[in-house]
Parts: sequence; C-alpha cells; structure tokens
Amino acid sequence: MPQTDRSTPFSSRLVGQYALVTGASQGIGRAVAIRLAQEGATVAINYVDHPERAEETLALARTGSADRGHGKLDHVVVKADVSNEREVGAMFETVLSRWKRLDCLVNNAGFQRESPSEALDIETYRRIIDVNLNGAVLCAQKALAHFVARGGGGSIINCSSVHQIIPKPGYLAYSISKGGIANLTRTLALEFAGRGIRVNAVGPGAIDTPINAAWTGDPAKRGVVTSHIPLERVGTPEEIAAVFAFLASDDASYITGQTIYACGGLTLFPEFRENWAS
Repeated sequence: MPQTDRSTPFSSRLVGQYALVTGASQGIGRAVAIRLAQEGATVAINYVDHPERAEETLALARTGSADRGHGKLDHVVVKADVSNEREVGAMFETVLSRWKRLDCLVNNAGFQRESPSEALDIETYRRIIDVNLNGAVLCAQKALAHFVARGGGGSIINCSSVHQIIPKPGYLAYSISKGGIANLTRTLALEFAGRGIRVNAVGPGAIDTPINAAWTGDPAKRGVVTSHIPLERVGTPEEIAAVFAFLASDDASYITGQTIYACGGLTLFPEFRENWAS
C-alpha cells in the first residue's frame, strides 16, 4: 500500500521548555529528543551505554534546533542507569544544576527479551521490571519533587506500548512492565492534577526501531507483522515522537491520565476486520 506524505511543518510551541528524555541514544527516544529540540525545547539526552550513539542524538538535536531557527540551545548528554536510584539522583542533579528547571520528563528507557514464561530467568525478569517500570518510577519521583518545589506545574510522558492492554505471550516481563506503566500514569495523573502537573503515556505499536530488530530487517517476518496492522504498514519513530511533542505542549493542556495509542490500529482488534463471529 503506498504511503502518503506525512511531513508537516514544525511549530515553535516548546520554546522555553526544558525536557529530559531517558533512553534517548536510539530508536523512539532519539526521535523524541530530536523532535522536542526541533520545536524549541532544550533537551537532556540520557543513555546507559554506547555514548557514541548519545552523541549522535545530541548532534542531531543541535542541528534540528538550528534548522528550525531556535538558535544554539543548551542540549546536554547525561549518563545514568534509570534502574539505579543513586544514578537517577545524580542525573537530575546534573540537569537541574545546569538548567535550574525542568518542564518535561519523558520516561522512554526500556527493553525486552523473548522467553517462554515457564522458563523465564528470574534475573532477566527483574532487570526488565527494574528498567522499564521501576526506572520510570524513580525518574518520575525526582521530576515530581522538582515540579512541586518550584510550582507552576510540569509534564511527565511515559513510553508505554500496545502491550499494556494486548497480551504478548513469550514476553511476560515486558507485558507486566507496560501494564504497570498504565497504572503508574493514571495514578500519578490523579494525585498531582491539582498542582498543574500532567501525566500521560504514549502506546506505540509495531515501530521500526532497534528493539524490534528481530523482524524489521526480515521481509518475511515484517510482512507477517504488517498483515496484522489495519493501516497496513509499520510505524516510524518520528511518527511516535510527534505524539510526545503534542503531549508536551500546551496543545495538550487539558489532557492528563491518558494513553494515546499510536499503533496503526492494532488496538482495534484487527482480527475482527472480517466478521467471523456474530
């Protein structure tokens, strides 16, 4: 199916904002950091390994800022394992000592491993939960403490997945972590709404990123994935980044506690496109 031109002009709706994006060295995190910079935000690019990839994201964010006429913004790269409370604390200290404020936290860091559930190694299970879910909690706590102390609100956007509601056999820990992200989002949104703090999530579907490398580069496997997507194509990181930018902006000022699914229709129960049960 031919793809339509999805290019749109970038706005300047994030000028003056300071945003921290975790897991921003590649994939969706990289695309989000670049998009926020293109719309005028100053971004902190978190990574845990492969510093050269984080530096690539930094260079692209700088180029994006300049290309959109936002000048030379004070983007920064900051290393931290989000599952480590001490490292998360140091990351926030670094960012806040440099900028003095933070307006938006994007909890994007995460990974997955395939395993039959009965054979899932408990250490692997714990590591996935620690990074995907506990890491989001630790970062959210630091961001919330800052938002409350300075007043004036703030925004947290969690990267979830269609698998917060769609079971994913063979990926038990990942599915549990994303289900937890759903309730983390809703609970914090309700708790902090009265202080002007918005908490939302984005639920990507099948996106062409390194986390999906097992099938993105294999035409046969990619075809199987695409066959289940109502829009009949895989999504791009840039399409997901656009949703994050929207939620970070004042265009979403009346939205909190929601997950926006950017999934090409995967959450529409696509197997029911043809009525096989009345």
